[in-house]
Amino acid sequence: MESIQLLNTAIIKSKEQKVNHSFEERLNKICQSPAIEALNKCITQYAETQKMSRDQAALQVIESIRELDSIWSDYVMMEGIDKLKSLLKNQQ
Repeated sequence: MESIQLLNTAIIKSKEQKVNHSFEERLNKICQSPAIEALNKCITQYAETQKMSRDQAALQVIESIRELDSIWSDYVMMEGIDKLKSLLKNQQ
């Protein structure tokens, strides 16, 4: 059990080292980007056409993007697992 705790601690610490701590600079840069401006226009148009608030429209857009990301993450993970299984099968 102690080994598991040690490994868990090491995993968390290794992730902490990868965190970019320049949040304010990164946030300012992305907020000034053309991509965010395009999303802003998209959200405004979506809210108008669906007769909802901009807050609701923004939430739905973000939820849809997160769902797409999740689907592709799952797909890529399963594809990797299948390839790994195939490699392991061929080694035996």
